[in-house]
Amino acid sequence: MPGNELIINVTHHEKRVALLENGQLVEMHIELAREGGLVGNIYKGRVTRVLPGMQAAFVDVGLDRAAFLYVADVRDPVFEVDLLDGGEDARAVFGEPAPAPEEDQFDREPGPAPTAAPLEERPAPEQIAAPIEDLLKDGQELMVQVAKEPIGTKGARITSHISIPSRNLVLIPFVDHIGVSRRIEDEGERVRLRNLVDSLRSAGMGFIVRTAAEGKDRETLAHDIEYVTDLWQNIYGKYKNARAPALLHSDLSITLRAVRDLFNADIDRVVIDSPEEYGKIVSFFGRHMPMMDCAVELYDGDEPIFDFFGLEVEIARALQPKVWLKSGGYIIIEQAEALIAIDVNTGRFVGKHNLEDTILKTNLEAVKEICYQLRLRNLGGLIIIDFIDMEKEANREKVFAALQEALTRDRAKTNILKISELGLVEMTRKRTRESISRVLSEPCPYCEGKGYVKSKTSICAEIFREIKKESKTAPGKTLILCVHPDIADLLYEEERAGLELLEQLTGKRITIKDNSIFHLEQFEILFA
Repeated sequence: MPGNELIINVTHHEKRVALLENGQLVEMHIELAREGGLVGNIYKGRVTRVLPGMQAAFVDVGLDRAAFLYVADVRDPVFEVDLLDGGEDARAVFGEPAPAPEEDQFDREPGPAPTAAPLEERPAPEQIAAPIEDLLKDGQELMVQVAKEPIGTKGARITSHISIPSRNLVLIPFVDHIGVSRRIEDEGERVRLRNLVDSLRSAGMGFIVRTAAEGKDRETLAHDIEYVTDLWQNIYGKYKNARAPALLHSDLSITLRAVRDLFNADIDRVVIDSPEEYGKIVSFFGRHMPMMDCAVELYDGDEPIFDFFGLEVEIARALQPKVWLKSGGYIIIEQAEALIAIDVNTGRFVGKHNLEDTILKTNLEAVKEICYQLRLRNLGGLIIIDFIDMEKEANREKVFAALQEALTRDRAKTNILKISELGLVEMTRKRTRESISRVLSEPCPYCEGKGYVKSKTSICAEIFREIKKESKTAPGKTLILCVHPDIADLLYEEERAGLELLEQLTGKRITIKDNSIFHLEQFEILFA
């Protein structure tokens, strides 16, 4: 039976990491060489503009676009917002900065400590924090960390709450606190880890103990603390001497982040096709994860590694809007900048008993595929799912429960609302980087991203209207119409009668010239 694997493909222009669970591709991460990953990078930035009306500021960190800093990300650590909104160890995969401790993520150490309500229950920023104009001024310099990649037309989202992860711990240098991942359920182990880290840390240094630390000994944790503490001292030293904007720290490459953040006891092996990166991974295991029992294999087959594992087909499938279900039904996934619309259809599936049963089966099958596609494509933001209408409330509850269950396997935090009377589900999914389709594709230069062009018939009608308008004041008796060859064919054939009538109405002779370099919708009217 296929196991869980990390498959890594490295070329000079991109690095790709695929996570397979039981042989099925469930996550895909791509980093282009010319761009590199930004999440987790630490900068010395300069405030370029404070926006009181938005309670935010733009900060120049040296990127193409100014980064966006919201007031919640510069306020007192007591009220620090969780940047990551959940996921394992409250970290999204691939170098997202670790969050400040929160009640719904980590247990707090005994004794008085400020509590934080879940994000959706917290008061508005003005109720708990000073206005942005009192916190930041134009030209001010500060240390910030990228929390979200630039997405679409938006610049990077940044925070001033710095976090530095290692394999077992996350250093939060500005928060004097020790948190333990709630995924570590044994209370005795939780106490042991908290006390152990407390005895090893420097005064005032905060740490979050990650799930991977469960069962680790004092020496291992001491090594991690020393590593992140030295790294922080180096970053802080650069900050004091650098001139803004400046990059102070780059997170690990995507291959090492894959090992650090995706690798766990359930992963059977890592397979990579680059000798250089293979050596780095083996060295990383030796330094940071010496006790891990995992096979790291260098792939040297003649067939490209992703073809060998059958992944290219799945990636191509993830770029298509229509996804077929095994039953014969299908889902349609349409992506806007901040909203994803998913439509469920029965398609070729006709069922065996009655309509309600057919609809229920299609919706339940769609639930699994939708959750799979959200994770694989890394879709986020506001998501609207249009399930097929179900008459019975019990069936709607079944579909909703199945959706909740399927989403528990997703590392990204999700929030979902009950199915409405119209069969719609509103949900959100945390995103920190571009979706696969945005990384691997770009808007069609022909249709300019609309996904469609005008029909040939409507273009002809538009041409006729324009000729009528222009010919009223145009001199001469001859009109030259330059059009795309396909439009010229239509004018000579199906629209010929309309063209002859137009000649009679305008009193002008119309000559058609085709131009193969014209856009289908482009035309030009000349008078002679």
